[in-house]
Amino acid sequence: MRSKFSGCWKASKQPRKQRKYLKNAPLHIQQRLIRAAMSEELRKKFGKRSMGVRKSDKVKVMRGEFAGKIGKVNLVDRKRQGVYIDGIERNRRDGAKAFVRIHSSNVMIMELSSQDKARLKGLKRK
Repeated sequence: MRSKFSGCWKASKQPRKQRKYLKNAPLHIQQRLIRAAMSEELRKKFGKRSMGVRKSDKVKVMRGEFAGKIGKVNLVDRKRQGVYIDGIERNRRDGAKAFVRIHSSNVMIMELSSQDKARLKGLKRK
């Protein structure tokens, strides 16, 4: 475990090496790791099971305290591997509202953002 990040690293059984890989990965690789399952309609339409989460996608929370809630993705945090969703917030002690970070594996994409035309074009090609 000499270098911070190795592009040719394949896999390891050791959790410490897996955590190190995720923590030290460059942001363009971390972006590819933030993926979520797609709804049944989207799976049939595009022929894919999962996809990267982007800002302004409509998602449904599947696990945790906010399970069942649907909202629009407000922010995708690559460094902390989470998404922040509109309408899912927690009250802080001073009375202010704070967004709750939800891991991308715990959400399901219900509707894709229509802002990114290249993304939709690439999906239709396949």
